[in-house]
Amino acid sequence: MNPENTPNQEPHSRTRVKYCGMTRLSDVEFADRLGVDAIGLVFYPPSPRAITPEQAAPLAKAAGVFCSRVGLFVNPTADQVRDTLRQVSLDLLQFHGDESPEFCAGFDRPWIKALRVQDTASLLQSLGHYQQADGVILDAYKPGVPGGTGETFQWTLIPEQWRRRIVLAGGLTPANVNEAVCTIRPQGVDVSGGIEAEKGLKSPQKMTEFMRQVTLADAGRNHP
Repeated sequence: MNPENTPNQEPHSRTRVKYCGMTRLSDVEFADRLGVDAIGLVFYPPSPRAITPEQAAPLAKAAGVFCSRVGLFVNPTADQVRDTLRQVSLDLLQFHGDESPEFCAGFDRPWIKALRVQDTASLLQSLGHYQQADGVILDAYKPGVPGGTGETFQWTLIPEQWRRRIVLAGGLTPANVNEAVCTIRPQGVDVSGGIEAEKGLKSPQKMTEFMRQVTLADAGRNHP
């Protein structure tokens, strides 16, 4: 994941899209028809978008073969993660708490780490600490809130050499994702509240418009 160890490549032509906090079968099916790259299932009980493994299993099955199923955890025990994996077909694990790299890597699944951005110096330190992650999601910092704040952060705090390696989150909506993609050119974008009709319930109109704006941003940056 370290950009210094990555061969020079042409910029990727398409920004990957993850719709997180899915709780309804109809929302998963609609997202899959839109062509999203991943759906997120939240296994963190305090979240208004939390679901149980029993509820998540049919949602994971409903996602298409080319749509990755991501399980989101916040400071779980190893047994909680393993129990979820026994019940739910997950392709990727996403950790939002204080989990160590060794813990994150202990479940025979690719894993990504969510980091909350306060300033460039602390972000660089965290990126170095989690350099073995398969990916990094950058979210807004809000004391006591592990993620899903619905707030943006100053995108220019992201070091230039990392921008095409990260997944950008934090307050993204159909109204600002075009600007975000054009400004940062991230590997992907991650949205939850910005495509909702209400907490945990997605809006087909917002889901459609979000994807449209990402597509427009990609088209614009590839054809200046």
